[in-house]
Amino acid sequence: MTASVDDALDRLRRQDAAAPEPGATLTIAEMAERTGLTAHTLRYYERIGLLEIARDAAGHRVYSADDFGRVVFLNRLRTAGMPIRELQRYVALVAAGTQTEPERLRMLLEHRDAVRAQLHELTFALETIEFKIAAYGGACAP
Repeated sequence: MTASVDDALDRLRRQDAAAPEPGATLTIAEMAERTGLTAHTLRYYERIGLLEIARDAAGHRVYSADDFGRVVFLNRLRTAGMPIRELQRYVALVAAGTQTEPERLRMLLEHRDAVRAQLHELTFALETIEFKIAAYGGACAP
């Protein structure tokens, strides 16, 4: 695997391992470190309505374990190519309550289908690239 693929997989594994215990809280710096997102991105997510973060008496953001889970989920949807506008729609549906579960499921199914289609296209493109590398005399590892 290339360094960028290894880095991405390592980041995902670190996110899974970094989940706080229920009831624990994190500062924005801790949240950024554990999720691999920047503090700027976390503030942006809050500003556009993807997150509602509690504040302590001094006005500092206090992230919960649930906030951590949402950030990781949103980040993975972004990694899978879901546009911010769709994330906003999904979060609004969550806020609207359980009656929106069928629509949320539909959104996720549609996005899954789009990701699968993209994976098929990328697999075909990769096979083409590997064929051409082999044609030039290089060795392609699976």
